Amino acid sequence: MSEGLLVLISAPSGAGKTSLVAAALEHDPRLVVSISHTTRPRRPQEHEGLNYYFVDDAEFSAMASDNQFLEHAVVFGKQYGTARAPVQALRAQGKDVILEIYWQGADLVQHEIPDALSIFVLPPSTEVLRERLTRRAQDSAPVIESRLAEARKEMAQSQRYQYIVVNDDFDRALGDILAILQSARLRSSQQVAHNPQVKAILSPT
Repeated sequence: MSEGLLVLISAPSGAGKTSLVAAALEHDPRLVVSISHTTRPRRPQEHEGLNYYFVDDAEFSAMASDNQFLEHAVVFGKQYGTARAPVQALRAQGKDVILEIYWQGADLVQHEIPDALSIFVLPPSTEVLRERLTRRAQDSAPVIESRLAEARKEMAQSQRYQYIVVNDDFDRALGDILAILQSARLRSSQQVAHNPQVKAILSPT
């Protein structure tokens, strides 16, 4: 069996990436999401092993030193990383693995795994992004301004990605992401590995 796809999805905070990924998982049983490790504190609505694996700096540094991360980066003063072994295991099972990832980490992964599929989700505008961050009521006004400044830097990196999806209409943006995934699955290597009809057609009689 051929390895499943590795799908990198990045976006500035408030662009709707997490909601789009959750909806894609509901629509597509072949998709799974990789759970990242982070040193930031757990938010009240988050759950260990579902949203992130929450670890302290010492444990994170030990994992990094042991080369356990496929990628890791510092964002807003906290460390985030993708453990290598679980991603490899899921892909070996033929699963298409989504990494919700910051652009710094995506850059590292693309250097190591050139055939990774990369998608950047943009908000309709900076003003809409500001409204979404304010509506979440999770951060103070200075923190929101800091996030907007960081978002502008992140969005400037979007052209590094193979695909850009604008989340101005949720259903359309979700459809765009699912269409990108379907297109990648129509590659000959994926068809031969995962499509029983193609296997039967190409098998010697």
